[in-house]
Amino acid sequence: MTSTLPITVIGAGLAGSEAAWQIAQHGHPVRLYEMRPVKTTAAHATEHCAELVCSNSFGSQLPDRASGLLKWEIEQFDSLILSVAKQHAVPAGGALAVDREAYAREVTRRLESHPKIEIVRQEMLHISDKGIIVVASGPLTSDAMVKAIQHITGESYLYFYDALAPILEAESIDQTIAFRASRREETVEGDYLNCPMTKEEYERFIDALLAAEKTELKEFEKNIFFESCLPIEVLASRGRQALAFGPMRPIGLIDPRSGRRPYAVVQLRQDNAAGSLYNIVGFQTNMKWGVQEEVLRLIPGLEKAEFVRLGQMHRNTFINSPRLLKPTLQFKNRDTLLFAGQITGVEGYMGNAATGMLAGLNAARLVESKEPLIFPPETMLGALCHYITQAEAKTFQPMKAAFGILPALDNPPRDKRLRAQMMVQRAQDALRTKLGIGSC
Repeated sequence: MTSTLPITVIGAGLAGSEAAWQIAQHGHPVRLYEMRPVKTTAAHATEHCAELVCSNSFGSQLPDRASGLLKWEIEQFDSLILSVAKQHAVPAGGALAVDREAYAREVTRRLESHPKIEIVRQEMLHISDKGIIVVASGPLTSDAMVKAIQHITGESYLYFYDALAPILEAESIDQTIAFRASRREETVEGDYLNCPMTKEEYERFIDALLAAEKTELKEFEKNIFFESCLPIEVLASRGRQALAFGPMRPIGLIDPRSGRRPYAVVQLRQDNAAGSLYNIVGFQTNMKWGVQEEVLRLIPGLEKAEFVRLGQMHRNTFINSPRLLKPTLQFKNRDTLLFAGQITGVEGYMGNAATGMLAGLNAARLVESKEPLIFPPETMLGALCHYITQAEAKTFQPMKAAFGILPALDNPPRDKRLRAQMMVQRAQDALRTKLGIGSC
């Protein structure tokens, strides 16, 4: 495919900035549309590209961490976001944290000074049916762009808030305590793992839940809750028995250890086809992440739980990627339309930058009449793209980089750190052999 039109990127956040950079670095003109400062959002404070609106940390740099592996992968493709972050790093132990003002200014300077990039400061009101377009409008997509995306994708495939239940590794669940059963009698083997509680265990859990420190919501996030999707701490605050009569009701379940119905039950549902991940049903929460793990490990059977993702609720806009996108991040009904960043259901700064990088690479490859890239599923970026495009569409929720989404190792060692090191080595080998570092 050849095109006389500049490639269009909508949104100059982490994903859009990285996408535009990759396109330009491959020699193709690109127009990067950013509505700030003409139109602002409730979260942004400046007009800089790639502004960080939450933490100033890009996560761990350690080579045997999921975030560290993702950094290594995108560094092989000369990531703008990562290189500028390293340039403006501040002390943060094993994490990569930045001086957010200096970082955003430098990203903006590099984009503005690139001869192939034109930054257009205006709101995009529609998605053209001509040319190659990357939509990276982010979690605070404007109303006009929301309507444009809905027009293309269908209204039922666009969501406006996250209500994320925690996800944990299956092998970290104590199945001498958790038992498999379903409340529905017709399900013989049971679709759920059930963590039973005595009255004393339930009361201890409620005490810890009510006392736990919560994340303070921003003003624009305070009206996102629905009665059918309330944080567990909000339910518990309405009465100590609210959870026992709600998501933790034990009706229809018998603990095989005692032969009796538990006082309360926490249910876990399989989260991926491989059965390596489970989510805690109905447990969306705004507990802060450190204390959240402590509280959830009070649940019998989860004392040693390893969490791939913790629960949260916040304002977000994202599409149903399993129904709409290919692993290349191309729209299924139009190859020249790509999506990147948080709007695809990827969480975390590095996930946003990485999907922006892939969308940019593939936009450039479309111009060059080359096959779009699919990252190997053994890599962290490949696993992320596989997850968001192959997950169960009916229950799709965003995901961040985590070892739990990678394919299982053959004969994995018991030592967790050694398993991580083996997964990292496998990912690096896959990227070198299947994509050929430096040849893209």
